[in-house]
Amino acid sequence: MMKSRYLLTLPAVAFGLSLSATNPATAMDKATIAVPGVPPVFSTVFVYVAKEAGFYKKHGVDVRIKPFNSGVAAAKAVATGKVDASLSPTAPVSKIVSNAGIKMVGLMGLEKPDWFIGSMDPSKNKCEDLKGQAVGVDSPHGARWIQLANMARKCKLRPDKHIPTVNLSSNVGSAMVAGRLTFGVLHRDDITVIERESGKKLTIVSEIEKAAPGTHYLLFMTVKKNLAAKRDMYVRMVAANIEAIRYMNNPANVDKVAKIAGVTKRKLMDAKAAVKDFVAYKYWPLDYDGLNAKRLAKTIKIQAIVGKKTKGKAGIKPGKKPVAVNELVDTSVYKDAMKLVK
Repeated sequence: MMKSRYLLTLPAVAFGLSLSATNPATAMDKATIAVPGVPPVFSTVFVYVAKEAGFYKKHGVDVRIKPFNSGVAAAKAVATGKVDASLSPTAPVSKIVSNAGIKMVGLMGLEKPDWFIGSMDPSKNKCEDLKGQAVGVDSPHGARWIQLANMARKCKLRPDKHIPTVNLSSNVGSAMVAGRLTFGVLHRDDITVIERESGKKLTIVSEIEKAAPGTHYLLFMTVKKNLAAKRDMYVRMVAANIEAIRYMNNPANVDKVAKIAGVTKRKLMDAKAAVKDFVAYKYWPLDYDGLNAKRLAKTIKIQAIVGKKTKGKAGIKPGKKPVAVNELVDTSVYKDAMKLVK
């Protein structure tokens, strides 16, 4: 059994914030948000802050957050009506929308993917060293699997053809610390934890922003029929997310945010360091919808290329029309949400 990083639990209090609604709803709406990773990946912290610090309630929405093993599983949950919204990586979402014709739509996003391939063995530090070596990912054809494919493309290797993969949800780092794996697809907040717990220096084999620069990371999304039916609720949820990100960007709140981030099972000192790093990296877009059209278009294009090269085993299947950017996202929701938080 893997033992690692994670002792702190999510606090049950909202840290004494006094939040009065600028546009209070006459009745509290209820919504469930699916997030990737068990435990949740650190990028999802902003929705936990929106909940625990009272921003969703301020805007009239009673939110439940439900972790899933991967971003793909979270996307499928919203597509099948099991949840009202999800945080899901853009690449697999664009694939699902294009292949299955499911009308999902992003309302805001995180633009800057931070995935990288890490190695516990400093002598295995090149893309070519991955051949025949097990690499930890989230799930079959999940976000980490897709990014492994993107990063390994430069040395003409493919996951599950040349590179065996191990499905571990968000527990890749724990497996590496335990000595079960040499390689894993990781997020930037994993580095400090892995190095401290293993006593070893983590070697970076490849980074997605160098291997495939200018792609898009994550969407806060729903399906179009939900948006049409309850657009006002989604506008208010996005408004709460905006306020949560503002709160997180205030250095005075770093300790409170780090405590909330305990839901990721990071120890307090690691969560605090990660919050500071993510804010400095501009991971959570401040007063900006995070829906850069060029990044979205490149992500979709890569999925179409992958589909062609793999004959439909991955990516967007040949013969399927890749979803257009303006069909994948709706920027008007964020604009309306900003009117609630001025």
